Amino acid sequence: MKDIIAIVGPTGVGKTKLSIELAKKLNAEIISCDSMQFYKGLDIGTAKIKEYEKQGIKHHLIDILDPKDSFSVAEYQTIVRNKIKELQDKKITPILVGGSGLYIASVLYDYRFLGKERDQEYLSNYKDYSLEDLTNKLREKAPKIANNTDLKNRRRVLRALEKTDEDLDLNSKKLFYKNAIIIALDLKRDILYERINKRVDNMIEEGLECEAEKLYSLNYESQATMAIGYKELFKHFEGLMYLEDSIELIKRNSRRYAKRQITWFKNKMECYWIKVDLNDFSKTVETAYKYIKK
Repeated sequence: MKDIIAIVGPTGVGKTKLSIELAKKLNAEIISCDSMQFYKGLDIGTAKIKEYEKQGIKHHLIDILDPKDSFSVAEYQTIVRNKIKELQDKKITPILVGGSGLYIASVLYDYRFLGKERDQEYLSNYKDYSLEDLTNKLREKAPKIANNTDLKNRRRVLRALEKTDEDLDLNSKKLFYKNAIIIALDLKRDILYERINKRVDNMIEEGLECEAEKLYSLNYESQATMAIGYKELFKHFEGLMYLEDSIELIKRNSRRYAKRQITWFKNKMECYWIKVDLNDFSKTVETAYKYIKK
C-alpha cells in the first residue's frame, strides 16, 4: 500500500463519503484537512461528519480548537506530519481528506517556511482573486490584521496576506511524500452548484441559524468567525440583512469558494481526477480503489 492517500476537491462533491468507503477497504484512518472543522461547535455550517457517519473509522484533527483560537498553516503542517508518522508506524494508512488547498498542500508538498522576502511570483498566487475574495481570506486567516488594514486597497490587503503566510514557499512542485496518491473529485459545475444550494438549505433546516447565533454571542474576532455559513448570518444578527438574503449569500459564497477550490487543485497539485457518479457512487469508490491498488 502507498504511504499516504489524499482525497481533495470542492465542497459538496462527496469527499467524506469516498474516504469512509476507502478507509474500510484499506485499514486506514482519516485526517481532516478542512480548516474550519478544527473548531468545536462549528458542526452544521462546516458539514462536520456525524458520529454515526464515521462507521467506526477513526478521524483525527476534528474539534481540536476553541473558536477563539488561531491556527497557522505551519502548525498544521507539523501536527499532521507527526500524525502521519504515528499512523504509518502502526501500519495504518493515513487518508487526508478536505478542501482547504493550502493546508493539505503544505503537508503533501515540500513547502518550507523560509523567512525570505516575498516576490511577484508569490503575489501571482492571488491574481484571480477579487478584492472581496482577498479581504475575506485575510479576515479568515488573521482578523486582527484585517482590522488594521485598508481593506479597500488591494495592494495593502495583499501585503497583509503576505505576513499571515509566515514566509511559506508555495512554489515547490516536489512531493514531501514520494509515494503519495492524490485523488480529486469533480462534478459538472451546474450539478455541483445545485448540490451546494441544497446543502445550505439542509443546514438551515438542521439549525445552522442557532449554531451561528451561539458563535456570534461569544463576540470573538477569530478565524472561526470568518467561516462561510457563519459570517453571512452575522449580518442578519446585526440587523443589516434579512435572513433570506443571508442564506442566499451563504449559497453564493459557497459556490464561489468551490470554484476557487477547483482552480487551486488543478493549478497547484498533481491530482488524479475522478468524475463522481451520483447515480451509482459505488462506481466512484471502485475507480478510486483500483487507482490506489495500481
